[in-house]
Amino acid sequence: MDRRPAGRHDIALLFATRTLRLFSYGALAVVLVLYLTALGLTGAETGLLLALTLLGDAAISLWLTTHADRLGRRRVLLAGALLVLAAGLVFVSTPAYPVLVVAATLGVISPAGNEVGPFLAVEQASLSQLVPGARRTSLFAHYQLVGSLATAAGTLTGGAAAQMALRWGASEVEAYRLVIAGYAIGGALLAFLFARVSEGVELAPREVVDENIRTRLGLHRSRDVVLHLSALFALDAFAGGFVAQSFIAYWFSERFGLDPGVLGLLLAGANVLAAVSALAAAPLATRFGLVRTMVFTHLPSNVLLVLVPFMPTLPLAAAVLLARFAISQMDVPTRQAYTMAIVEADERSAAAGVTGIARSLGVSASPLLAGPLYLSAALAWTPFVISGGLKIIYDLALYRAFVARVPTDS
Repeated sequence: MDRRPAGRHDIALLFATRTLRLFSYGALAVVLVLYLTALGLTGAETGLLLALTLLGDAAISLWLTTHADRLGRRRVLLAGALLVLAAGLVFVSTPAYPVLVVAATLGVISPAGNEVGPFLAVEQASLSQLVPGARRTSLFAHYQLVGSLATAAGTLTGGAAAQMALRWGASEVEAYRLVIAGYAIGGALLAFLFARVSEGVELAPREVVDENIRTRLGLHRSRDVVLHLSALFALDAFAGGFVAQSFIAYWFSERFGLDPGVLGLLLAGANVLAAVSALAAAPLATRFGLVRTMVFTHLPSNVLLVLVPFMPTLPLAAAVLLARFAISQMDVPTRQAYTMAIVEADERSAAAGVTGIARSLGVSASPLLAGPLYLSAALAWTPFVISGGLKIIYDLALYRAFVARVPTDS
């Protein structure tokens, strides 16, 4: 089956779904922790809810992504969109903590403004199928670009919408709930767009992985290398969970008294810088290699992360945070391209899914520890230091293990 004619159409649709999804995630990240605390949740309850959000997402997404090539990639993407819609509707409808826990665990909610759900893995595998290997890093860089810009627009819009509602006399809960309603609408629109993706993103029948690798998470030749990468990515994600954008928004609000509108503007600026920097990933990777580009752009960003809470004024803290975001995301398209290039074609959905779920599992544990720390005036600085230190360990371990391993399909 020749998939080339549908290639551009599908790439455009998958970029559109990425844009819509990250816009929704970004808007939610600005208000989620503020909404939960406005409902009266304690720091421990909020941390547990966010942890269960990511843990439940990891479990569901692991099953969906490792079965995507057999069930159909479009079906998996549509199922994920419906989980976004369901979670948003529940969070809008009730303040009951047990119900929120169930919705957070079974639905798709992004507390950090980052990718969650089965989408990234399946879209990566689909995009990798639609372009040759030489174009993959550049395509993923632009994929990262539109996502970061969408997150920036979402944080700006979410913060502005909440601030406007507050000025019109809405309570904090009502103002933040308005943004969450928009998140639910985003899930409905995602379902509509995924329904329009063509069969060109599916594997041909002869390419579908054999049933005898079902118990190995959809992996065969690349199993060991994927599991090694997954362990490292889980460490990086665990570290990143300490500085989720929801927590950063809360920290700046408590430390410097910023309102939601200014918080949205700050996080929007951070995501714009991250978006622009992603375009540098492809030429750097061409010159220095994928692994070196991942590590040597990530290391200095983690040093800056450690410095954020020690800045004595808002302008300095904001400047260091923005500098950190300006170089922190160049490893993302290179990491995605490296993972796709180092595995077989019929392992791509599974490999992206397993490494992505490893990241979700890693980040799911962090809020349990970070929530109480942020709510403690004496310890609010520690999540930044813990995150930066662990990320530096990840960078060094990744370099040592993979710098000499060159992928064949790159």
